[in-house]
Amino acid sequence: MSLKKYIWPLIGIAAMVLSIRILYNEFLNPKSELSKLSLNELFERIGNLSLHHWILACLFSIVAYCALAGYDRIALEHLGRKISWLFIAACSFTTYALSHNIGASVFSGAAVRYRAYSLKGLSGSEIALLVGFCSFTFALGTILLAGCVLTLRPELILVVKPYLGDAFETDFSSDNLILLASIIGLVLLGIISLYIFGSWLQFKPFKIGKKFQIAYPRLTIVAQQLIIGPLELLGAAGIIYSALPDTANVEFIVVLGAFLASFTVGLLSNAPGGGLGVLEVIFIGLIPGIDARDLLVALIVFRLLYLIIPLIISLFFVAIFEVQQYHSRSSAKTTHARAADNTAFSAPSDCPAKVSQGKSEPQ
Repeated sequence: MSLKKYIWPLIGIAAMVLSIRILYNEFLNPKSELSKLSLNELFERIGNLSLHHWILACLFSIVAYCALAGYDRIALEHLGRKISWLFIAACSFTTYALSHNIGASVFSGAAVRYRAYSLKGLSGSEIALLVGFCSFTFALGTILLAGCVLTLRPELILVVKPYLGDAFETDFSSDNLILLASIIGLVLLGIISLYIFGSWLQFKPFKIGKKFQIAYPRLTIVAQQLIIGPLELLGAAGIIYSALPDTANVEFIVVLGAFLASFTVGLLSNAPGGGLGVLEVIFIGLIPGIDARDLLVALIVFRLLYLIIPLIISLFFVAIFEVQQYHSRSSAKTTHARAADNTAFSAPSDCPAKVSQGKSEPQ
């Protein structure tokens, strides 16, 4: 039996066990700050956020969604397709706003993209490649940023040590755990380097079956992927960082590292709402030294600006798009019907000539 069959299930089980442990420590433990948080206090803390917190959070949200539109644009450039930037931005915004909230983002995103891009002449196989390319760009951004975080600040890995159990703590000292984090970070950066190297050499396409093949993108495409992918994640993490109180003594790289871990596990869980509950549990557990109630408020702001408001706007986009398609179909049917009527009731062009010719003969 292949080991690949069990890798992702084992990762999922490990993430679930870690989430349950953090969930108990942060939400269910009577000594926890969050267990004593009332709804009124939560709303009060949200209301205490200043205007500049909201402005910064909104700007980071715009950056994130502009980068998400860049995912589609890069994929279309790789496929050699030219579509207007406005259409790409609207399609990408709707795709991610719906898929982040619905869950199973690969499948829900594919459905939205197929509905939109098929009207622009893309085939089913091209849209499938586009969806896969966008997911791969996200994965590249995650790997690159995770590699940078673990290489630059490997000691951040120590925040997960209390949740790993006593057996793990006896087997791994803090120094060994930091060394392991550094090695993992370098391996992740090495994966990125290999991808760049393969694109530079332009290895032969990898064929799947008779008609499907995967080719290395050009270096210019790879460079765009390595900019846009991290930019989207930096924007999303920036929303949370902007909503933290000024008294919170935390570096952006710490927030980024916690966000990468929690957001990735939330997406892998396929839970609706971008991993509703999973993201909060893991993120709060990975940020020590800050009031958990302030972290929860920042995460609520993140969900509001990154998930809820985009979802509401995307529903208007979907409604406008469908109304336009309905009118287009109605106009096409009306035009076709009129053309058919004109054809049915018009006389053949040669009939008048024949009649006049017959009457012009002298008796």
